[in-house]
Amino acid sequence: MERPVTVACVQVEPVVFDREATLEKVATLAAEAAGAGAELVVFPETFVPVYPSSLWARAFAGWAAPGAKETFARIAQGSVAVGSPAERRLGEIAKANGVWLVTGVNEVEAERPGTIYNSLLYHAPDGSLALHHRKLVPTNHERLVWGQGDGRGLHAVETGFGRVGGLICWENYMPLARFALYESGVEIYIASTADDGDAWQATLVHIARESRAFVVAPCHFQRASAYPDDFALRELIDGVDTIGRGGSAILAPDGSYLAGPLYDAEGILYAELDPARVLEERQRFDAVGHYSRPDVLGLTLNVPD
Repeated sequence: MERPVTVACVQVEPVVFDREATLEKVATLAAEAAGAGAELVVFPETFVPVYPSSLWARAFAGWAAPGAKETFARIAQGSVAVGSPAERRLGEIAKANGVWLVTGVNEVEAERPGTIYNSLLYHAPDGSLALHHRKLVPTNHERLVWGQGDGRGLHAVETGFGRVGGLICWENYMPLARFALYESGVEIYIASTADDGDAWQATLVHIARESRAFVVAPCHFQRASAYPDDFALRELIDGVDTIGRGGSAILAPDGSYLAGPLYDAEGILYAELDPARVLEERQRFDAVGHYSRPDVLGLTLNVPD
């Protein structure tokens, strides 16, 4: 890392199924974080326009489940295509606030809409899309919603304060995917998620200790009250209060917590990252340096043209 930097890890509800209103919420919160001195602002997994909770996404497995097709179409209609006005709006937000903006989105391809992807979009302070990562393997019920990603985003990008990259939720359990980031020199590791379980915190500690990088891990927070009245699968969340309780956190390269975890509330976590911490922890262990054996072990990464 070139210098210290303040980062912001955002845990708030989206305006469920409303892409434009959610983008405006991103703009408001990014401005708040920038005003607090943050230069990197990170939002949770598929923040735009919704994370498909297992409570209701399981309905997609039924051939004739009432409301399932309608809900899938609603997610697709609220998704973000690279190059679209919605994606450019994220770039405008980054540029207006002079920040690196990392946003979890449901993504579709403008030319071939139909398949939805779980993606992280990294916008630079000049508004450009600097990195585009699609989740490699959707988990459990998510396979009813998203297609498989590819290797285009399995690397870190230079920001001027350090190298930033990351993975989404349970693809963080894929050792070779993590190693691809390590080989690219990641120093600030994004672990965007919807996993609000206690065990996820142990995963974050492990990633920090293995990567010897800072970890910024925003988790989705949802309440049933955030869903619109015309949600076609509403009966599946009737009687439910909290759908996703959060658990966002920022960790140091030794696995200690700098902020969070935050549960059962909206908020923005902040931390100032000291570059010396990365070097201190890599004295004893560097996964792609003095603790690697490229003569014995190697990774082949296939990146689409």
